[in-house]
Amino acid sequence: MINWLDNITLEGNKATLAPLDGTHKNELLAAAEDGKLWELWYTSVPSAANIDNYIEFALKTKEQGTSYPFVIIDKAQGKIIGSTRYCNATPEHRRLEIGYTWYAKSRQRTGINTECKLLLLSYAFEALQCIAVEFRTNWFNLQSRNAIASLGAKQDGILRNHKINPDGTFRDTVVFSITQEEWPSVKKSLLYKLEKYNLNKRM
Repeated sequence: MINWLDNITLEGNKATLAPLDGTHKNELLAAAEDGKLWELWYTSVPSAANIDNYIEFALKTKEQGTSYPFVIIDKAQGKIIGSTRYCNATPEHRRLEIGYTWYAKSRQRTGINTECKLLLLSYAFEALQCIAVEFRTNWFNLQSRNAIASLGAKQDGILRNHKINPDGTFRDTVVFSITQEEWPSVKKSLLYKLEKYNLNKRM
């Protein structure tokens, strides 16, 4: 199981997804400070109060073989601007989830998320031979729900009272997925969006 997600670095034109480790603590905090992203109660962006637990959990699940956390490096700036990971991996069923994704506010809506999703999905479907890739988000995170749907993922359903939040309230989780059969069309759409974005930047 552990070898299924091992030694992964994904390289694009705008961003590099490199394995997260403990040395990235300060850079992750600096990225999260851009927009004070931890103030969004329905996200899992780290803050100074929980960054150690955030990294510890990410590395523990990586060691268990169920996740592979990345830092997202903006190649133009040469600095970390966010994080994402493969998670809830079940290699025996060739399925995994892409989650825990966040970007510094100044790097949102710049085309980097589209490229990162293309890199992650390409590796999942073409290298790992996944039959499906999931995305999950909080019911109240409308921005995330819209972004996932815009990738071409289809909504599978809603897990009611899926989790208990730290304050005791209940979280409803919206589940999306892309299947192996849908991947060629989704990939074509993502490549088109990136080309359109790059064209608009040149104009």
